[in-house]
Amino acid sequence: MTTRWGAPLWARRIGVLTLDAGLVALALASAFWLRFDTAIPRDMLPTLYMGLPIACALKLAAFVVFRLDRLSWKHLDAQETFLIGVACLVGSAALALAFFVLREARVLSTFPRSILAIDFALTFLAVAGVRFASRLLSEFSARSARPRALARRNALIVGAGDAGAQLVRSLAQETGDSVRVVGFLDDNPHKLGTVLHGVPVLGPRRDLARVARRLQATGLFIAMPSAPRSVLRETVALAREAGIADVRIVPDLAELTAGRVTVAELRDLEPSDVLQREEVTIDEKPILRFLGGKRVLVTGAAGSIGSELCRQVLRSGAARLVGLDQNETGLFDLEADLRRRFPNADLAVVVADVRDRDRLAALFAAETPSVVYHAAAYKHVPMMELHPSEAVRTNVEGTRNALDAARAAGCEAFVLISTDKAVNPTSVMGATKRVAEALVREAETGNGSSTRSLAVRFGNVLGSRGSVLRTFQAQVERRQPVTVTDPHMERYFMVTSEAVRLVLQASAVGTHGQVLVLDMGKPVKIVDLARDVIRFYGLEPDVDVPIVYTGLRPGEKLFEELLTAEEGTDKTAFARLFVARLEEPPTGWRTDLDLLMGAAHRGDDAAVRASLSKLVPTYRMTSAVERP
Repeated sequence: MTTRWGAPLWARRIGVLTLDAGLVALALASAFWLRFDTAIPRDMLPTLYMGLPIACALKLAAFVVFRLDRLSWKHLDAQETFLIGVACLVGSAALALAFFVLREARVLSTFPRSILAIDFALTFLAVAGVRFASRLLSEFSARSARPRALARRNALIVGAGDAGAQLVRSLAQETGDSVRVVGFLDDNPHKLGTVLHGVPVLGPRRDLARVARRLQATGLFIAMPSAPRSVLRETVALAREAGIADVRIVPDLAELTAGRVTVAELRDLEPSDVLQREEVTIDEKPILRFLGGKRVLVTGAAGSIGSELCRQVLRSGAARLVGLDQNETGLFDLEADLRRRFPNADLAVVVADVRDRDRLAALFAAETPSVVYHAAAYKHVPMMELHPSEAVRTNVEGTRNALDAARAAGCEAFVLISTDKAVNPTSVMGATKRVAEALVREAETGNGSSTRSLAVRFGNVLGSRGSVLRTFQAQVERRQPVTVTDPHMERYFMVTSEAVRLVLQASAVGTHGQVLVLDMGKPVKIVDLARDVIRFYGLEPDVDVPIVYTGLRPGEKLFEELLTAEEGTDKTAFARLFVARLEEPPTGWRTDLDLLMGAAHRGDDAAVRASLSKLVPTYRMTSAVERP
């Protein structure tokens, strides 16, 4: 491995340790010099000479243990400074112990104990001071070498907390003169008039328009990672009133890597951040206990749900992650993203198809994952109406292949990602996911297999690829009419990160054979979603951007259901998680399953639909379902 300057990493570490050795020796010599008022007695010189190599050995060992030789000097902050202090304290304590032992053994003469305190203080000041000086010099040199921006952009930050303080420093380091933070806004009256890294807190959020006009601010950064969605909506509305179009946001705390706010962590504000919908908060302790130290495999890893699963699995302390997908480009992008976010993670991406039974079996046997999240599936309803055989081969056969491979490899848990479209399905996609649920429910334990298999069912995910939200965004950005199928259509929605956190919780607490249902709150009218997206861009629905109705497509429902009328739910210990009470599969369903597979392999779409109707009695090949 090499550093950004091309030197090997080991060479840089040796250089840092050599410098630190000189600083340690200088600190100890200076401690003697100061203690004896610049005139060290002759009888103290042997103690000094013997102490120098001992101090270097013990303190450098402490520095290596605390990884001071690996710290980035450019981004030194309070956390790293505290770490330097602890390392110096441990090193000085070890030196004191060595001196006392040598004195008792009469190897050294007596010495003033105050030398040890002075030595600790000087060592800390020297080691930390050199690093801070290097950082300041680097920042000064970078600014001097950088050509002055032709058009400096003034920006405001909403949120004068820890996230805002980290962000203003990161902006100064990484954007130079191109972005100048001119002020903070915060609703906490105690922060008014305070200054963070040279930037004053100018007032509450309601003063945004006035402050922006006075300071000619054209950009806004929202640094409130814990703020409720209602506060974000109000802040965006204030920004629109102020005429600020460039709004960026610090992600939710759960999405931050190592809890640090940098320019790289900022993202563009999305409509999903400000939609009028309930937020989901969960207890993450069961997830951390369940996934900590485990080997995890995610199928469909390049998809929206799969990629978020990978990120949250690594955040939860998994020992190794394997992401599997047949989409090589998606996997390439996923790996790059994961390695940027988790540089020390043990992870691998694998190009493979869940239809390939032998390939899956070999992979599972080699990786021996403890937990499998099966997210690979065809999900687009109208597309699968045109290709039902393909839907069966991926959604049903792929699930059976992955489940069998997991059981053969002795996996602890297998979790199927299901959908609300499996309830009273009117589409091929929904019917295939219902059959996949049955496979997971009916997987037998015993005969050498103790795999706990379960399914998690939830509705639509905001912002996923192909989702209605992205379609609306693209239409509004192009100033095209926003297309809605029906004014009465409703769907359950959840943000991707929320849905995945609930999936992880369900996997941690669910038992074998269960289908767990996520409480997704109240359904949202699609036309209301369309209006929210239009307003997000500062436009007026049916004035600046028209809404047109196109009618239901094959297989679509007006209203989705998370449960059939007969099912009902049982509560769990977690407020947003329920267990569906499901009917037993029809008699002889495994024979019908074999017939379904045979029809899919032959490409006999009519036989596929007929077999699905036998396997899923509630499957109705209609284009709409009226509200019961």
